Amino acid sequence: MTRKRLLDRFLRYVQVDTTAGVPGPEYPSSKGQLALGKQLADEMRAFGIANAEQDEYGIIYAEIPGNVANAPTVAFCAHLDTSPETTGAGVKPQVIHNYEGGDVILPGAPSQVIRESENPELADLHGCTLVTTDGTTLLGGDDKAGIAVILEMAERLLADPQIPHGPVKILLTCDEEIGHGVDHVDLKRVAADVCYTLDGGGADEINAETFSADMAVVSVHGVNIHPSIAKGRMVNALKAAGMFLDRLPHDMMSPETTAGRDGFVHPVQVKGGVAEVEIQFILRSFDTSELSTQADLLRSTARSVEADLPGCKLAVVTSPQYRNMREGLEKEPRALAYAIEAHQRLSRTPKQEVIRGGTDGSILTEQGLPTPNLSTGQHNPHSPLEWACLDEMEKAVELVISLLGVWAEKK
Repeated sequence: MTRKRLLDRFLRYVQVDTTAGVPGPEYPSSKGQLALGKQLADEMRAFGIANAEQDEYGIIYAEIPGNVANAPTVAFCAHLDTSPETTGAGVKPQVIHNYEGGDVILPGAPSQVIRESENPELADLHGCTLVTTDGTTLLGGDDKAGIAVILEMAERLLADPQIPHGPVKILLTCDEEIGHGVDHVDLKRVAADVCYTLDGGGADEINAETFSADMAVVSVHGVNIHPSIAKGRMVNALKAAGMFLDRLPHDMMSPETTAGRDGFVHPVQVKGGVAEVEIQFILRSFDTSELSTQADLLRSTARSVEADLPGCKLAVVTSPQYRNMREGLEKEPRALAYAIEAHQRLSRTPKQEVIRGGTDGSILTEQGLPTPNLSTGQHNPHSPLEWACLDEMEKAVELVISLLGVWAEKK
């Protein structure tokens, strides 16, 4: 019954459009996040968490009292929004029971195929239950799988008072996908000793390292004048911007040429015209000190363009986004150690993987709340080829309950 309840939960959540919008004065950036948040708060109150509340920013807070005296307070965090890279409107989830192997053709767009050759993890999931999209939208497993895991864990705790645990906090954030997930989180209200984001991939992964991240904006200034009298006077900022981008490394330091622990310098947006162009970059490295080296590369490239195209001016401004959570987790080693032990108590072998990105946990850890990331069974996020595995979601529920037991026992 609880397995079916977990699946039904997930299917309900993914059908609410919570696509993040453009960062701006409105928070959260889309009304669907408020709608799903209200639904979740109502749901938690219905199964027994009387204090579940959606605040003025759409953030959800809830608490389950502990049943072990003096046990640490453990929080679990997931995010309500989905990526704007692919629409989350009109999601039509497809449930495949007892997956027999092979490619999965998505019915709404038959050209969209989840290929076993491109998803090698499928080889270990024969007989499992998979959930996909119809191929026209993303699924939203990132991070509605995490939400479903957390709420299912909570309902099971309330149904069985014999499960040992200290106080449990639930934190559901907005706008994580556009970098604003914890902008309005009240850490005093969370008041936890440790937190775990449920925002990871296949089963039994633990993420205790993320990129460190900066944003860089390159402003390119030219000289605009009517083309009829432009000879010797016009300096085209568009051409200068093109020259700038072309001078960046072609075979290294980009997402398409790096993997593992290699960082990158990645242009994500260009806008402007003849007079002025703005190029937005994201800078990523597991070594925070390398971000300044990446910024220096942009500045030296800017100087070379100015030298070869007289009259144009380029300025580079960087701003911090988040930092590798490893740096903060070193101050609270139990956060990772207890997650490893929780797997071992279930006779599982945890896999410690780095995240080539960030989570809400990156900033929460930087702010003093140690927050590693755990698996939820989501795969191919941000894509019409996204899918999730119910069996891996069930493993995640079992894992967080085991984790609460470790914290309650060891204190």
